[in-house]
Amino acid sequence: MKLQGKTAIVTGGGRDIGMAAALKLASEGANVAINYFASSESAEKTVATIIANGGKAFALKGDLTKVADVEALVAKTVADFGSVDVLVNNAGGLIARKTIAEMPLEHWQAVMDLNLTSTFLMTKACLAHMDTGTIVNLASQAARDGGGAGAVAYATSKGAIMTMTRGLAKELGPKIRVNALCPGMIDTDFHNIHTPDAGRRGYEAAAPVKRQGTIEDVANLVLFLACEDSSFLTGTNVDINGGMLFS
Repeated sequence: MKLQGKTAIVTGGGRDIGMAAALKLASEGANVAINYFASSESAEKTVATIIANGGKAFALKGDLTKVADVEALVAKTVADFGSVDVLVNNAGGLIARKTIAEMPLEHWQAVMDLNLTSTFLMTKACLAHMDTGTIVNLASQAARDGGGAGAVAYATSKGAIMTMTRGLAKELGPKIRVNALCPGMIDTDFHNIHTPDAGRRGYEAAAPVKRQGTIEDVANLVLFLACEDSSFLTGTNVDINGGMLFS
């Protein structure tokens, strides 16, 4: 039980990577606070699964671009579980594919707020309650290679998360370690919505492992970065893309 007695907050924990991460951290003994925005049914099912397996968890709706919602999530976590030891900044998204030429300022700002500002606000709020611990940020392969068509805003926001991860590691060490992961093609609703099927099949054909990643693949890496197995890692941005990009 690598996180026995610890408390983790997982943002965007109602589905896909966030859900798998919440379940994985709970399976290693962590109390888990799950933030969601739209995925209420699956978030509550995740909580029910954790409790049925003997763990402790709750789910709370919140828009993490808003200070009040961030503070409510952190306050409930501390009230229910007494501390914050692990923060997984998973909430985010592409919103829509738009080229720079067609992109209104409102879209640019919305993408930056969803991915980057939410990470800033959650990190700042949790630090008031973290003497020691770990922060795991979700960047993206798009941060390495610029992303696909119409993903400049998304790729830029995720690149900023990579840089923020490095800066925070310096600022918060040695007591708090900060790392990020850069997923490639993971079989999630993100790609169901934003990636044509032909693109996914092409990825499978080109990748050395000949498949897309699974949410469990990513959750296993989240656990590694969240626990003491990675105790000599901080400021890293770890690629998880089946060999499609080497950095």
